[in-house]
Amino acid sequence: MNKHVAVLMGGWSSEREVSLRSGEACARALETEGFRVSRVDVTRSIARDLQDLRPDVALNALHGPSGEDGTIQGVLEVLQIPYTHSGVLASALAMHKDRAKIVMAAEGIPVPEGKVVHRRDAALTHVLPPPYVLKPIAEGSSFGVLIVKEDAKAPPQELSDPAWPYGEWLLAEKFIAGRELTCAVMGDRALDVIEICAADGGWYDYNAKYSKGGSIHILPAKLKGNIYHLVQELALRAHRALGCRGISRADFRFDDTPGGQGALVVLEVNTQPGMTETSLVPEMASYAGMSFGELVTWMVNDASCDR
Repeated sequence: MNKHVAVLMGGWSSEREVSLRSGEACARALETEGFRVSRVDVTRSIARDLQDLRPDVALNALHGPSGEDGTIQGVLEVLQIPYTHSGVLASALAMHKDRAKIVMAAEGIPVPEGKVVHRRDAALTHVLPPPYVLKPIAEGSSFGVLIVKEDAKAPPQELSDPAWPYGEWLLAEKFIAGRELTCAVMGDRALDVIEICAADGGWYDYNAKYSKGGSIHILPAKLKGNIYHLVQELALRAHRALGCRGISRADFRFDDTPGGQGALVVLEVNTQPGMTETSLVPEMASYAGMSFGELVTWMVNDASCDR
């Protein structure tokens, strides 16, 4: 008898629409692979809904707070439903970028210089010498990320908006010029490295991530062999340092600009990478010879409790 898989998607975070797309793509692929699939648009009654459904496995396609930060993982642990991706602690740790940086730095993994600041202070004056980046400490998909350019005379005015939706605490980091790289880990091995370029020449924001043609993916990234392998090594080390399971994806900056010092840093680790038609992990898996159906089947077979 084929496994009954509940694909958890939607939710109530800023990344709801992306999650719905990820979840639908996974659900269709699982059905093609012969699984019995229930699509679950997650609400705050999720525990009762799952008790009624009684699935064999939960494929977690949620993104952002509550779905990616250990909350839903805790619910699944209580219900004893095997689930995909990382467990409670690793999910919470990776979601809080400031805490994840502390753990990675302690393991000798290079991370950007920075500090946690209150939105009020960041709105009043430059909290770091420009150029620098401000990002919410617990959001994804580049929501709320602000790049302060070198010639900026004042901090971003968006921070003064009373309706600012991304929390009161921000991570301020030195801006690192150069190339945007990413590498996924699947189980205990690193996949290949992608260089990401926004199609409009800007930075890799929400539109570049999720609009068709919004970004250009160079796979494999054109890097010197030692740098390519170092990216893979650091992705695997970060995955292990945070205690991740299943699939994760680490994002990097590599400064190979003229006059740059060749710095390679880990920006963050995503414990629930996107699974849409423009997402990076399915592309890396395909390059490694794995179809999308094989990828989601691997995820379901890897699911467990106590992750």
